[in-house]
Order: sequence, then C-alpha cells, then structure tokens
Amino acid sequence: MPLVPDSADQAPDHAHSDAATASRVAKARRLAAYLWARDISSAELLALPAPTLRKLARAAETNPPSTGETWRVVADLLDQKDAWAVRNPDHAAARRPHADEKLLWVKPPVTPWSARS
Repeated sequence: MPLVPDSADQAPDHAHSDAATASRVAKARRLAAYLWARDISSAELLALPAPTLRKLARAAETNPPSTGETWRVVADLLDQKDAWAVRNPDHAAARRPHADEKLLWVKPPVTPWSARS
C-alpha cells in the first residue's frame, strides 16, 4: 500500500525533480536556439507579454513553458550565447540566420507624430 503524505508540504516536489529539470533545460535550449537565430535578446524576451511567449514557443515547435522559470533559463542561455558570440565572431554559429524575423516578435518603439511636422 503506497504511503500518502499527511499534508501537501510533505508531498514530493515533481516540478523540481531531476527529470523535470532535465526536461526544462532541453526545452529552454530549443527555445533559446530559435530566439538566437532571430536576434532576440534576453531583455527583449523577458519584456514580452505571455501571449507572445506562447506563440513564440509554438513557432519554435515546442510546448509553451508553464512557468516563468523556463523562460528565465532561456534568457540565461541567450546571455551565454551572446558572450560566446562576442568572443568568437568569425564562427558560423555566431551568425543569426533569421534576424529579419525579429520584427515579427519584437516591435520597435513607435515614435509619436510631432505636433509641428
């Protein structure tokens, strides 16, 4: 007969098990690779609204993460890749093959019309 915990704080934490951590890292790597190719920085990523993050994940052919924790891992991976690309600018992996698609996800700030134009 399986043991049932007396309270919720005694229940196993499946979200932070080794398997869950490995799955989170694998998902984060897939997302980071997609974002890197599109020249989306960690700061830009973390500023995106939740609906856009879900669409980004689907575009990367990945189920959207259920927590912000995975997105923070993605941001960290992007920062690491940025630092690596600065140190290795001539390496093929330092190029961003789909940078033109950035505009689909990260909109530039809109400059308001001037009243005296």
